[in-house]
Amino acid sequence: MAERTLDASGLRCPMPLLKTKLELNGMAPGDRLEVIATDAGSARDIPAFLALSSHTLVSSTEADGEYRFVIQCGG
Repeated sequence: MAERTLDASGLRCPMPLLKTKLELNGMAPGDRLEVIATDAGSARDIPAFLALSSHTLVSSTEADGEYRFVIQCGG
């Protein structure tokens, strides 16, 4: 399983979500992606997108305005 990190810090909505989608498109099923974002909209947008996709949200945390998501790529 590959581990990738996407640093979307400083990007404003909808860029963190769009970059997350692009990154996941280039990954194999089972690979994990960690997304780091500072835009508060990401806390809503990324989980909402994942709920409608084949990908799985493994974990989601927020600390000091930084949002971290660990996503397992689906089929």
